[in-house]
Amino acid sequence: MNNIAIQLSNVTKMYTIHHEKPTLVEKFIKRKDEKFTALQNINLTIKTGEKVGITGPNGSGKTTLLKIIAGITTPSSGKFYANGKVISLIDLEAGFHPDLSGYHNIYINGLIIGMKKKEINHKINKIINFTDIKQFIDTPFFTFSQGMKLRLGFSIALFSNPDILLLDENFAVGDADFQKKTKKKIKEFKNKKKTIIIVSQWKKFLQDNCNRFISINNGTIKSDSKKLF
Repeated sequence: MNNIAIQLSNVTKMYTIHHEKPTLVEKFIKRKDEKFTALQNINLTIKTGEKVGITGPNGSGKTTLLKIIAGITTPSSGKFYANGKVISLIDLEAGFHPDLSGYHNIYINGLIIGMKKKEINHKINKIINFTDIKQFIDTPFFTFSQGMKLRLGFSIALFSNPDILLLDENFAVGDADFQKKTKKKIKEFKNKKKTIIIVSQWKKFLQDNCNRFISINNGTIKSDSKKLF
């Protein structure tokens, strides 16, 4: 299992949809809850060092799959295995306090994703410099634009030294200089045999960053290839 980064075996994820608040009688006689299957019997193995692009239409199950890999949600049935530290940039607001400064949020978010305080102390200047938002780092997080939030989250994630990095195409935000830095950092991750999983519908973006391509629709894997379909 040492060469396996991610493995899902017969993973199904179901959600309960509550259409309206039932009365006490309805609860006992006829429930109005509906089951929605977001993923169905997913079997997927991703080897260490692979760069995997996941695509599919809205509502196909891509985000649910990433949330399971990230540990944000658990399967309704089946087994999931992850080998190493998994860092996700799925939710920009997760792990940040809106009223605290960007500087203090580096410590909060860093600790949440598994960094030690000593490690953050050692890397905080590099994290701030990488973001290109140094002039705003002492302002409250709620004043940050979406791009600034993503830059900060992305910088912390990169310097936390993850084994598995989950991204979407929005990580390449900002001006040309910042995009150049992010691409350079991703290239370093590739050279270090890190596992990278990217969700996107932008084919050019996937072609530039991935060596394996998975298409999902209606909660199932439709194709899995070395070539972009």
